[in-house]
Amino acid sequence: MSIAELARAELRTLHPYEAAQQVDSTIRLNANEAPWSSCADRFRRPLNRYPEIRPGSLARMLGAYFGCDPSRLLVTRGTSEAIDLLIRAFCREGKDNIVTTTPTFSMYGHYAAVQGAAHRTVETLPEKDFEIDVDAVLEACDEQTRLIFVCSPNNPTGTLVPRQALRDLLERRGDSSAIVVDEAYIEFSGEPSVVELLEAHPNLLVLRTLSKALAFAGARCGTVMGPVDVIRILNAIQAPYALSTPVVECVEDALSSSAIDEARGRIAEIVAERERLMAATSSFAFVETVWPSAANFFLVRVDNGDTVLRRARDNGILLRNFGGSLQNCIRITVGSKAENDRLLTVLAQMDRGEP
Repeated sequence: MSIAELARAELRTLHPYEAAQQVDSTIRLNANEAPWSSCADRFRRPLNRYPEIRPGSLARMLGAYFGCDPSRLLVTRGTSEAIDLLIRAFCREGKDNIVTTTPTFSMYGHYAAVQGAAHRTVETLPEKDFEIDVDAVLEACDEQTRLIFVCSPNNPTGTLVPRQALRDLLERRGDSSAIVVDEAYIEFSGEPSVVELLEAHPNLLVLRTLSKALAFAGARCGTVMGPVDVIRILNAIQAPYALSTPVVECVEDALSSSAIDEARGRIAEIVAERERLMAATSSFAFVETVWPSAANFFLVRVDNGDTVLRRARDNGILLRNFGGSLQNCIRITVGSKAENDRLLTVLAQMDRGEP
């Protein structure tokens, strides 16, 4: 059975919005568009015309970059929209549920709440570096579990899910649920994407983004990749003209060979800075734990999180704190060398007891 059969029945036969026909070098009097371009229009494609309802050339470029056939890919407004689309497509209000590990990215639970779907969580243990327990995840599932979200590397812990653990989850859950692997930070891990597993595992969906490694968070561009019949359903419920012309053009530029080469160099710098920051941070007396990370951030536990946050903020540096099972835990994003040096100076002053 295809996992598309798990989607809401009323959406399986839904057709996408049919836009007015778009043909180059024609007089377009069929879409209620303005016949002139604004003086502020500085783009390759005229802004008085609607963009493609789905950006075909961009989808092909993203498919080439991520190693996925474009027919298996939907371009989304960041992976946040992809998460929303998946939960709306698969979960019936008041009936179905999603399963995640915890701690993890909060938007999985947020969009489940918006849809009226239950959210089941499986604790991961700090003392085991927050590794995923496949048996525990499977035990949390039932017949109404439509989606299992796995963030790898995980936000906020930086944990990378081992390939064998993921294969185990995919094989044991089979077509009872779709397994969604969120790879927002995969470029910083040094490991290949699980996109290569799509052909062998028809219950796999993969999320990728340009926000992190390609430094395009402001463009809001991501993808969801998976079986063609699932992508068709998501395409039917995504808003028409979801990607604006300026976004499409700037992302096309970001996917040029020279831009990608530059990004790869930047990624290597971030990874090197991450290792330097983690080593330096672990030497401070008030730091209790520095967990390993495969992302562009790392998680630490300190003896007084509020104090660390306040001292950093007083020096113009913002860090991220977490509660619950992550009490006194702080997520540190790896910045530029100068920014990282400034943070280390502030932390060293704290370590020496300087006011």
